[in-house]
Amino acid sequence: MTTRAAELMMALAMGAFSIYLMWKSTELNIGWVPDEGPGGGFWPFWLAAVMLVSCVWIVVNWARRLSPPAQDESPFFGSGVIPNVGGVALALIITVWMFDGRGIPGFDGLGVYLALPLFLLFYMMVIGNHSLVATLATMVLVPVLTFLFFEVMLSITLPKGITDAFFSDH
Repeated sequence: MTTRAAELMMALAMGAFSIYLMWKSTELNIGWVPDEGPGGGFWPFWLAAVMLVSCVWIVVNWARRLSPPAQDESPFFGSGVIPNVGGVALALIITVWMFDGRGIPGFDGLGVYLALPLFLLFYMMVIGNHSLVATLATMVLVPVLTFLFFEVMLSITLPKGITDAFFSDH
């Protein structure tokens, strides 16, 4: 498969997924609820709508051969790509499992705010070969921003695992 073909396939797949997410989001209120804020479907709907517009733009650029990937007829996968992608995919699966640790009796999981920095440490140092300073800054900044966005702005509680006592009011 060429890079050009992969770009088109991905744009079409993500566009179809965007339409599905928009449709599914309408099961909840996608507008503004007076005295409450955005309805339950507001963020998913509008983020999916932006994603759909981006996918349409990619297809337009692909058809007109305007972007470098749209002009690239070289193979999409080079040697060594599959092990790297597989390693990152496995690390993500382990990270999500560590959120709540399902399947191990008595293990509440590490929670998002410990598992996420561990993934970032692995990804940035091992896969990305980034500096320790950049890695540590990201390991602190991403969980803090995640907390502020989900827990404070959207009032969505994320799994806290063994760190739950740290976040409890009692």
